[in-house]
Amino acid sequence: MSPSTVSGMAKADSTRPPTSLSSIWSLAFGAGMVLVLVGERAVGAGTARTALTAAGVLVAVVSAVIRALRMRVVDARAHATGAGAAERVLLRLSLLGLGALAIYFLQSDVVGRFLDKPLDQSTPRLAGALGALWPVALACSLLPMMMVEVSYLGMARAAVIEAGRIRAALFAGLGLSFALVFAFATIYVASNRDSKWDFSYFRTAKPGQATRLIVRALQEPLEVSLFFPPANEVKEQVQDYLDLLKDDSPFLQIKSYDQAVDVAKAKELGVSANGFLVFARGARKELLSVGMQLESARSQLRNLDQEVQKRLLQVARPKKTLYFVTGHGERAESNARPEDKRATIRELRTMLRSLNYELTDLSASTGLASGVPKDAGALLLLGPTADLFPGEAANILEYVRGGGRLLVALDPEAGLAFADLLQPLGVKLTTTSLAADRVFAEFRHQESDHVNIVTGSYSSHPSVTTLSHLGSRGALLLPGAGPLEDASKERSRELSVDYTVHADSGTWLDLDGNYRFDDKAEVRKAWELAAAITFKKSRDVKAEEEGRVVVVGDSDFLTDATGERPPIIRFEGPAYFVYDSVKWLLGDEAIQGTVNSEVDVPIQHTKKDDVLWFWSTIFLAPAVVIGAGLIITRRRGGRR
Repeated sequence: MSPSTVSGMAKADSTRPPTSLSSIWSLAFGAGMVLVLVGERAVGAGTARTALTAAGVLVAVVSAVIRALRMRVVDARAHATGAGAAERVLLRLSLLGLGALAIYFLQSDVVGRFLDKPLDQSTPRLAGALGALWPVALACSLLPMMMVEVSYLGMARAAVIEAGRIRAALFAGLGLSFALVFAFATIYVASNRDSKWDFSYFRTAKPGQATRLIVRALQEPLEVSLFFPPANEVKEQVQDYLDLLKDDSPFLQIKSYDQAVDVAKAKELGVSANGFLVFARGARKELLSVGMQLESARSQLRNLDQEVQKRLLQVARPKKTLYFVTGHGERAESNARPEDKRATIRELRTMLRSLNYELTDLSASTGLASGVPKDAGALLLLGPTADLFPGEAANILEYVRGGGRLLVALDPEAGLAFADLLQPLGVKLTTTSLAADRVFAEFRHQESDHVNIVTGSYSSHPSVTTLSHLGSRGALLLPGAGPLEDASKERSRELSVDYTVHADSGTWLDLDGNYRFDDKAEVRKAWELAAAITFKKSRDVKAEEEGRVVVVGDSDFLTDATGERPPIIRFEGPAYFVYDSVKWLLGDEAIQGTVNSEVDVPIQHTKKDDVLWFWSTIFLAPAVVIGAGLIITRRRGGRR
């Protein structure tokens, strides 16, 4: 159109509201899109398709052009600022619709006629993306256009066109378009994928690093027999887990049976029903009950890696004996006296039994006074509150020098340095607790919590391999720990001492016991918390292997729950410290690694935390929502 024509339209419309005829051109634009859709999708071929498609494109283009001319006319009026905003929005939506048509034709056979190969053959991924994009763009054009026109038409007799209402209608239309696109995408994906939906947290554990290493270390065939009926959901979960393990060793053999059919095999392996796994090597076999119903088997499947590792160790590796030194007030499975409120190590002993270790107590009356038994895999001295009897330290040192293995965890609050035992090992314990005010664990929410040392700093020694990989994710909690240091400036050549756990650099030795840092008398540094010691083979002592010792300046990290704190041994850091330390002591460092578990660990709150969460959900969260609503509505009111 010429400028004179536009001027004539402006004069002709000078007495009409700015919304006049707007909906007609939007309807025409929509009608053009419908014609294209009918021609391309309903007719699909021949002269009728070409005519309908061409007519639809022409109507849509003409509607968009007239929309642009209307915007120029409306903008020429000084009083029609809001109408100008509405016309600009409608023009942009029209252009978006034309863009959707262009994208459609780009991936259709219309453009393909001018190319060597159609787009879906030359670049199928691009064709697929364009095929999904054009209906999205079309929906984001037509639906908002309809909403804006309804709002625009509702202000036909208003003195002023409100731009805020136009904008709100646009956003409403876009929101409806996005919801529609999401719904169609969800339905499409659901109809093309055979998926099972389970909104509760559940996933079968995958094989962990430690389990894989055990399988790789197999030197003889080990057979895993599954007893399940055909087409069983639990069997599928277990089979997927075992298939991942099977690739790690040719010695691992997986076989499936149905107890109701293979009665003789079931009787041979001691299975009386389906829902069992049997791990067998030679005459040794271990059973694992999983169940046949997925709902009831979930807890077992979440811990499947841990349970499988236990059975593999029991079948594939010989059982070793761990001796717990007793008779000096050590940590025990249960307290002998009711007045003794000291934390126990029941869960620690359960953990060690699950690793196929046999546990036995050893005291002066049962043999320690004369020496350590020859069948001892390792000796554990955990949290004694009284000094060793005469000759016991010498017997333990003789055992270590002869290739024995020793784990020592001492508490500084006992006031005993155990110099007779530690000094020949090249280290000494300071019987003053460390404190920290930067990195520590809160149990009582008092200053006394500063002695709950937390660290994720480890060396590269094999006794802390897993922890060094986990870093801060495998933090070690040591309540009331005492530091370790060299016993003398000169170290014996037969000894190799590696400090494996380091405190945070802001930790200090709490000399006055007030849990506060005194910059005049106390020093902040990364104190040493644990040591791995190796006694090299000596000509003077006939030893087949080197002696190995792990010393820790705390034993609380090995304990069960108390009235003021949860069981520390359940945390990843303490658990993996025990796993790796014991495996290194026994020469099993080749099977160190993480254990996978999909158990949903409950979040534990203190009473103070529960009060905070209660008041936050009752008052704070609603107040935030109401406040945000008031701010938004006031801003909208101000713009209007």
